[in-house]
Amino acid sequence: MTPRRHPRSASADDLLNTLGRLTAQAREGAELNRARLELAEALQREMLPASLPAVPGLRTAARYQPARRGLDIGGDWYDGFRLPEGALAFSIGDVQGHDVEAAAFMGQVRMALRAVASAVDDPGEVLSRANDLLLSVNRGLFATCSFYRFDPETWELQGARAGHVPAVWATVDGEHGIATDQGALPLGMLPGSGYPVTRHRLTRAGAWVLLTDGIVEGPSFPIDVGLAQVVKVVRDGAGADPEELAAEVMKVADSTGHADDAAVLVLRHDAAAPS
Repeated sequence: MTPRRHPRSASADDLLNTLGRLTAQAREGAELNRARLELAEALQREMLPASLPAVPGLRTAARYQPARRGLDIGGDWYDGFRLPEGALAFSIGDVQGHDVEAAAFMGQVRMALRAVASAVDDPGEVLSRANDLLLSVNRGLFATCSFYRFDPETWELQGARAGHVPAVWATVDGEHGIATDQGALPLGMLPGSGYPVTRHRLTRAGAWVLLTDGIVEGPSFPIDVGLAQVVKVVRDGAGADPEELAAEVMKVADSTGHADDAAVLVLRHDAAAPS
């Protein structure tokens, strides 16, 4: 009678070989993810402006914070540039999705806004034309955005909003609130979209703060609570240095428990001269 053979037990060498193979696979996957994250973050930072424009009586500052978790890095951006006739343009936005594709699309949105704004004065028309331009490249992504034009001659700030988080403002004499600009659809969703323009003459010294939802929305806070927190920060810091105010606004993101990108752009202004 042939004796029954028991299944061969894995030797220590077999176990070590298996563990080594699995470890190598895990390391390869982790390295790939890390490389993609580093590439997306590099794209993001390289496409953000190296500096922001300013004029006497208007100082600017910005902060960007990448996502805290893996490939959640996305397409948040801020931008500021001079227009041909001497006005200043500012934008801030958030591309749908994450990773390298979102960061690359963010670059396309920024360049589209710059290109259109160099030929068109009206912020609503800038967003409308940029919307159609982005739809023509057929990337299948969309972006929320706020676009503002500051005229140093009239001290007027004109803005339009494409599905984006509203701005927060405050004056040094204690007035404060959330901008009531009427918004419209995000860019890249519907051809021919129109974007209403709201005009604000900056008659009192203070600050306008543009931000992305990574600052005001997260697991810990709904967006209205986060916005209320930012209002308090801007109210208390309306007369502060714009760099300091931008840093304080960014701290609100720590309390929301967000994992997304976050960006803030501060316009710290003096009062307009009497007309």
